[in-house]
Amino acid sequence: MSKKTFDSVWDALENTAGEAANLRARADLMVAVRELVESKGWTQAEAARRCGVTQPRINDLLRGRISKFSLDALVNMAAAVGLRVALHVKAA
Repeated sequence: MSKKTFDSVWDALENTAGEAANLRARADLMVAVRELVESKGWTQAEAARRCGVTQPRINDLLRGRISKFSLDALVNMAAAVGLRVALHVKAA
């Protein structure tokens, strides 16, 4: 029995490199927004207002429910709270 190894957990979870990259980017954005919310001491209601979403949506983000967020939605939320989102592309 041989074991398959992966470069990252994202590669293990997804079928293609593109899907893994998308999942990785969404996770990074969720962490960045969550850390900002926590560092500012915002309530979920305040974070929702600042992000332009509902409080249940912030609850999903804070609980790490990654499947509920598109990359586009997370970029919009990050920008709304003053985070600058940059994309870095490099050879695999």
